[in-house]
Amino acid sequence: MIRQSLTDAVKEAMKARDQRATSTLRMVQAKLKDKDIEARGNGNPDGIDDPAVLSVLQGMIKQRRESIELYKQGNRPDLVDQEAAEIAVIERFLPQQMDEATTKAAIKTVIGEIGAGGIKDMGRTMAALKERHAGEMDFQKASALVKEALTAA
Repeated sequence: MIRQSLTDAVKEAMKARDQRATSTLRMVQAKLKDKDIEARGNGNPDGIDDPAVLSVLQGMIKQRRESIELYKQGNRPDLVDQEAAEIAVIERFLPQQMDEATTKAAIKTVIGEIGAGGIKDMGRTMAALKERHAGEMDFQKASALVKEALTAA
């Protein structure tokens, strides 16, 4: 489903002569094709599924955010703008991100369901969150919230 919307978006961007969107979307498709080839080598003939696609998209956004920080330090506003534009294009294909209150509620629910009792259960808690909320939660922020919740428990 995500792949089809990516293909449709490439066609629309090409018709609109939007070079930034076209190049970004083609880059996304190339990355997904690489991951499919890798998955086939590991015995999965269908390539990667939608949750894995979401994970790849989040990884691409994370890379761009890190690049933005480096470009800011290097005083390269032109490259900062380019990376920000690419983030905007990629984010169109991710589900709406949870706000902090919703994230805290989801963390509290998962901690209760798996019976996490302390910081030693952080790995299990994060794994359960990633399984249930792939694509809709910023796991870097969630990690800090989980740590806070588990140390208070």
